[in-house]
Amino acid sequence: MPLREHLVELRKRLFLAACGLVVGAVVGWLLFDPVFHALQKPLLDAASARGATASVNFGGLATAFDMRLKISLFLGAILTSPWWLFQFWAFVTPGLTRRERGYAIGFVGAAAPLFLAGSYLAWTTMPTAVRVLTDFIPQEATNLIDAQTYLSFVMRFVLAFGVAFVLPVVMVAVNMAGLVRASTWAKGWRWAVLLAFVFAAVMTPTPDAITMVVMALPICALYFIAVGICVLHDRRVNKARVAAGLPRLDGTMADEDDDEAPAASADADEPGRA
Repeated sequence: MPLREHLVELRKRLFLAACGLVVGAVVGWLLFDPVFHALQKPLLDAASARGATASVNFGGLATAFDMRLKISLFLGAILTSPWWLFQFWAFVTPGLTRRERGYAIGFVGAAAPLFLAGSYLAWTTMPTAVRVLTDFIPQEATNLIDAQTYLSFVMRFVLAFGVAFVLPVVMVAVNMAGLVRASTWAKGWRWAVLLAFVFAAVMTPTPDAITMVVMALPICALYFIAVGICVLHDRRVNKARVAAGLPRLDGTMADEDDDEAPAASADADEPGRA
């Protein structure tokens, strides 16, 4: 399509994604009270178990309205994640071949559940993080926690792990686009594991190692699953290139590797063949 039509299509997809986000934000606004109760419950339960008192404090006149708006948008982004991911797919689809469209559907179909799974994992481990942090409150003391600080921490915590769970899909996408080979991802597995644990340690600011391991292990597992998919894809591409007489992805020719050219090796070693 011409550039102008691309821009028109982009505007259309952004508008539809924004409309979906607004609808999700309205639902999030209606769900604010039970969600806010669920967010502060781990804090109140952990403090009361130690004989202390904790409370979420709204320090300004407009703070409550501001936080309700932010949480509504936060919930809307999570609830409508399949919709705005679909809009991204619908924008790039016209420039793809039939096979690439199938890949794109797979990417969107995998990205949305992984985003929700990462967000859910963060949500389920959040009470542990809150309980460990509130253990430092002295008994019979009162801790007034700023609402914006507490709720912003929770939202960043949930969204960060949702995005982290989508990164393996991005790895597979750039591999199938021919930008990064599977061997490159495989060689960097040590750095990937290190970064996964560092990310988990930073995003779960608790002194216990159990929470960090629980959050890091799924990210590592998804990384290795993505590497395996990339390896299978590169093998299939190499076979197709060898059959077409082209060099492999690493630049080598078929006759340089006996494993992928058994027929050529047999013909060369068999006596009496011309």
